[in-house]
Amino acid sequence: MTPPSPPGSPLQRVWQRLAEWQPDSHSIWTRLAVALVITMLAAWMRVALAPAESGGRFITLSLAAAVSALYGGFRVGMFSTVVGMLAINFVLVKPYFSFAFENPVEAFWLNLWHLLTQLVVVGAIALMQRQNRHLREATALIQQGKQQLEDTFEQGATGMTHSHLNGEWIRINQTYCDIFGYTKAEMMTMHFRDFTHPEDLEVDLAQFHRALNDEIHHYSFEKRYIHKQGHVVWAYLTISLVRKASGEADYVIAVVQDISALKHAEQALRTSEHLLRQAHELAGLASWQADVAKRRFTTLSGSHETLGLPQAEFTDTELLAITHPDDRPHVLRQWALAVQGKAVYDIEYRIRYGGEWHWFTVRAEFERDAHGRAVRALGVTRDVTERKRNEMEIQQLNASLEHRIDARTRALKAAYDELESYSYAVAHDLRSPLRIINGFAQALREDNPKLDADSRAHLERIMGASKKMGELIDGLLTLSQFSRGELQRKPVNISNIANRLLDEFASADPQRDVRWEIEPDLNAMADPPLVEALMQNLLNNAWKYTAKTPQAVIRVYAQDVNGQTRFCVSDNGAGFDMARANKLFQPFQRLHMPHEFAGLGIGLATSLRIVQRHGGGLAATGEPGKGAMFCFSLYAPLTA
Repeated sequence: MTPPSPPGSPLQRVWQRLAEWQPDSHSIWTRLAVALVITMLAAWMRVALAPAESGGRFITLSLAAAVSALYGGFRVGMFSTVVGMLAINFVLVKPYFSFAFENPVEAFWLNLWHLLTQLVVVGAIALMQRQNRHLREATALIQQGKQQLEDTFEQGATGMTHSHLNGEWIRINQTYCDIFGYTKAEMMTMHFRDFTHPEDLEVDLAQFHRALNDEIHHYSFEKRYIHKQGHVVWAYLTISLVRKASGEADYVIAVVQDISALKHAEQALRTSEHLLRQAHELAGLASWQADVAKRRFTTLSGSHETLGLPQAEFTDTELLAITHPDDRPHVLRQWALAVQGKAVYDIEYRIRYGGEWHWFTVRAEFERDAHGRAVRALGVTRDVTERKRNEMEIQQLNASLEHRIDARTRALKAAYDELESYSYAVAHDLRSPLRIINGFAQALREDNPKLDADSRAHLERIMGASKKMGELIDGLLTLSQFSRGELQRKPVNISNIANRLLDEFASADPQRDVRWEIEPDLNAMADPPLVEALMQNLLNNAWKYTAKTPQAVIRVYAQDVNGQTRFCVSDNGAGFDMARANKLFQPFQRLHMPHEFAGLGIGLATSLRIVQRHGGGLAATGEPGKGAMFCFSLYAPLTA
């Protein structure tokens, strides 16, 4: 509130102080004491300045009562009146403290008249003070209201303007300027058309003319403006016309609220809903909510169209009516458990619409009140009809495939058994002719000691060939043996087997200088006899192919490759060319000449059969002159 300017003259200042005086600003006892002093002072002055017998005794004390009333209010003024009357009747006239009137009747009427007069005077003063107080309070309220209106206009969170009917500004608040990025000085030189979006100007003017013609009292709409920096500002504009008493339009009030953030949020929401709907369509999903108490299901964002459902809302009765009869008990049971919080609602069931049964997978989460009761469910539904059809086709194919695999397996096993029997029979039947050939060759050599050197050489070649043939037959029998029988997995210590076999090789070939390194506690679950044969073949190869290496080293250790345990046998012997590695595990195939290293080419083929029977794999790496490494797994094929 703006304080009034101070008066100029001393008299005006005194009058202002009297007008603004608040009797209640002091306590009643203080005011009574002051009134008593004023009254006694007035009585003394009356006695001192003029004899009381000269008349006018009541007038002097009436003035004291009026001053007391001005200072202390009605009660204090009347207190001064009573004290003055006592002084008039007993103090002002000699002898003091004796009744000053000879005629009691005269005294009564004089005192009564004085009392009534003082009641009027003091009452008028009190009434004037009260009205003056009310006037000051009303003035203060008016000033306060005016300031509040001013503050509301200037400091409001919305932009506000007053303008003439031609658009010239009367006043503009700072918020209005801030919304559009201009200063007040800049804005006062502009017209609202200068920063109104061209596409919205015509709508605004049309509504304004309707208001001018008194067709509407005010209007509001969302309007675009151009910010000083060039971007669009969305605002909610409300226009009202202030009219004179004659009804003629006087000036315009405009209220502008910046809704750019709201518009951006709405656009983001629309974009999000569009993306969500696209995602639903791409994924074949429909989102929904359910009122548990009312048992009503409503799809969201029109997602029922994604699934091709006939409508957006269903009651539980309507849903059950189109649910497959075989699935209804399961649906009801799972829904009841989920509502009670005893199970997750995640099921698959069939619904019929469009004349066909469709498979749906449905999942829901529940919102619960403070007591844990389910009040609302939010869920997603997906049409998995195509997947279920594919699953059924796969099941049918699997059943057919299993039948065919079973038939092929039986046929293959029969052929394999027949082949094994044939191989065994052939190998067994070939032994007898070989023994005869070898026997007659030996008999010829022993019975004819005088045979020439060429004949003896022929006999030696016959005997060597028959021996070689016998070894080949033994290899066939060994290969056949390791392909038959039942696999029995037991704990096997590969380290112990390797140590024992190498000790045996060293004992049989003591002139060799071979050093071996075996990692302790290499354990596996495998068939013990087969692992013995596997390590026999691998270590025998390592021993054999390091025969020409001066400082031979054989290592047995384990590797961990991608979580898979591999057992490895490596040496620094002759090695091999990796370009020919594909022949390593083929029966009777050798990468070295017979005169370099003896052998039949059956050991690695046997080793491969053994690890394959365990469900594992065998791999080899090598380099000519630098040795070879064979690694195997007894549980799964080797990983890369």
